[in-house]
Amino acid sequence: MRHRVKKISRLGRQADHRGLLIRNLATSLVVHGKIQTSAAKAAALQSKFERVIANLKKKSDDREAVRYLKSILLTEKAQKKVLGELKAKYADRKSGFTRITPISIQKGDATPKVQIELI
Repeated sequence: MRHRVKKISRLGRQADHRGLLIRNLATSLVVHGKIQTSAAKAAALQSKFERVIANLKKKSDDREAVRYLKSILLTEKAQKKVLGELKAKYADRKSGFTRITPISIQKGDATPKVQIELI
């Protein structure tokens, strides 16, 4: 029997390492605006990041939003950018804050390489 069918990609890592990987990718995405990564990592990042922005828009108090962002993003620079620019930019948008575009295939392991960017 398959009781625990995986719903998300485990990315070949244990839970704590996978969580930190997603947090690192989210921080880089916010700071740089776009990053290049594998398709599996981008899909995992997109689902997490969409929920972060949607939940952030629901927060009414700035202190509550800062505490929430500290649990997700690793640097203060990224936290300030989300609160300053991105929250106002996505105020009228309900979803679809990121875009995944295929780029090429990695030479070493033939993994599809994509670019994920903020819209």
